[in-house]
Amino acid sequence: MASAADGIGSLGTEQSHINVPVADPGAWATAMNNLGIVPMSLTGQQLVSDSICIQGFDPNLGIITPINPMMAGISLLPPHPMAAELPVIKEIIHCKSCTLFPQNPNLPPPSTRERPPGCKTVFVGGLPENATEEIIREVFDQCGEIVAIRKSKKNFCHIRFSEEFMVDKALYLSGYRMRIGSSTDKKDSGRIHVDFAQARDDLYEWECKQRILAREERHRQKVHEEHFRPPSPPPIMHFSEHEAGLLAEKLKDDNKFNEATAVLFTWIDRGEVNRRTTNHFYSMIQSANSHVRRLMNEKAQHEEEMKLAKEHFKNSLLAILTQFEQITAVFTAATRQKAWDHFSKAQRKNIDIWRKQCEELRNAHSEEIMRIRREEEMEMSDEDFEEHSCKKIRMEDSVLSAHSCALREENDSLRWQLDTYRNEVELLKEQGKTYRTEEDHTQEQQLHFLQQTMQNMQQQLLRLQEELKGKELELEQARDEQRFLEGEVLSLKEKLLNNMESVDLTNHSPESHEKGVNGTSALYLHREKNNEAVIRGPLRSEKEALLLGIISTFLHVHPFGANIEYLWSYIQRLDTKISASELERLMVRLPNMFKQEFSGVGATLEKRWKFCGFQALKLA
Repeated sequence: MASAADGIGSLGTEQSHINVPVADPGAWATAMNNLGIVPMSLTGQQLVSDSICIQGFDPNLGIITPINPMMAGISLLPPHPMAAELPVIKEIIHCKSCTLFPQNPNLPPPSTRERPPGCKTVFVGGLPENATEEIIREVFDQCGEIVAIRKSKKNFCHIRFSEEFMVDKALYLSGYRMRIGSSTDKKDSGRIHVDFAQARDDLYEWECKQRILAREERHRQKVHEEHFRPPSPPPIMHFSEHEAGLLAEKLKDDNKFNEATAVLFTWIDRGEVNRRTTNHFYSMIQSANSHVRRLMNEKAQHEEEMKLAKEHFKNSLLAILTQFEQITAVFTAATRQKAWDHFSKAQRKNIDIWRKQCEELRNAHSEEIMRIRREEEMEMSDEDFEEHSCKKIRMEDSVLSAHSCALREENDSLRWQLDTYRNEVELLKEQGKTYRTEEDHTQEQQLHFLQQTMQNMQQQLLRLQEELKGKELELEQARDEQRFLEGEVLSLKEKLLNNMESVDLTNHSPESHEKGVNGTSALYLHREKNNEAVIRGPLRSEKEALLLGIISTFLHVHPFGANIEYLWSYIQRLDTKISASELERLMVRLPNMFKQEFSGVGATLEKRWKFCGFQALKLA
């Protein structure tokens, strides 16, 4: 059995089996040309030049390029582009002991099974009964070096070649009718069928080659990864007085500070600090500490930049709000009767929708600016308010309300967009009725696109309505819970008052019976105080908390007090919806924080409010 290395050169010009005598050299040359093999004469000379027969054939190497991309072996050279257009002509092949007749060209080509990986073995069926191993070798020896032939007692055999590309040549002979000699006996003729065969030896060799290729690929990947792997960090040098001096210089440099601190940390972690090196380490730690001021300066600089950016953002928002106001003024001017009558019905609808959208955006923008101002004012306050359980419920209620309001606004916006699309569709329909031009097809496409958009918007509108209903249900549940908790609080207060009354009655002596009228009046005053405390109560909303902080800050910077008109004029610049009566009611409810004083006589009588929260804390 020849080795795999010898199989590569098995098609060289020095092979002896190419010089097998044949009866018809022309037919054999035509068949070999169809196979992609260089035809040779009986004396070993080429019948056709390499440039005509096969391009890329190198007789010195004895192989035909290129490599088969499917398998690890070598395949036939692909046919010339011009040859692919011409039909393959099969002719009669005359051998020494037999003759091969091609099948009818009108019949379909013989079928083959799927090629196994690394296939070097072929199945040959339909052999004549009198065919011997020598005759089979004589026919298939022209396809390449045969390693082994396993012939069965029946009319088939298995032939194993040394290379994979030789199997492709053997498949060319499939469909030929073999006739031994010139006999017409049925046992001396048969139609041969050549197909791929699955052999364990072929699969084992192919797996070995695949493992070798995978090993080489892993090696290449490893080399590639090692080439592009980042270099390891330099090792930390050992401590010495010379290295300590160099490190102290690096610690003073801002660019080398990170590297120097890493080295200093490693030295301290290693335990290099002792009585002899204490001064060196103290100086280096002192140098590291000197960078704290630089870092604080950088932080202050960044904070200043952030402050300037916030101011710029605020100014930009104000400019945008101004432009919104101008656009709203344009829409207002367009809705006046002098200009409104000249627009069509669809145009009026669109202008109205655009005006509503612009007003909504302007209001949202103004609310955002007010929120930014409230945040800035809240940053000035250092007081932290404790949140009560009822306040938490109210906060959740307000969050749900705000979310439901946002959903309603989004729902209205989508409805307006849907109306806009409908108006545009109506406008397109009116234009299509009045003007019949070549752009009808384009308008139909736009109409179809707008209809699809309307359907999508309707679906989104339905989904938002469902979400709005769910949020409203959650809001109702939260309100029910709030009412239930408030009822429990009131019942607990009544129980507490009843307990206090029972305690007072049990603690009275018999002599207190004569003073029943005074006790009844005291109990009545006690209930009035409790009712007044309930009426005053804690803050009811986040808005009252914000107003309380702003009023406290304003009156704190006015130690002599301020009248209600002055205070209301200041707060009205922040919230235009607030009234002076609401401010006064809020301050009356909190007598421990605000007190009212009168100054002047007669016509100059003036009522002033002062902040007394700190005095109440001292007294408490």
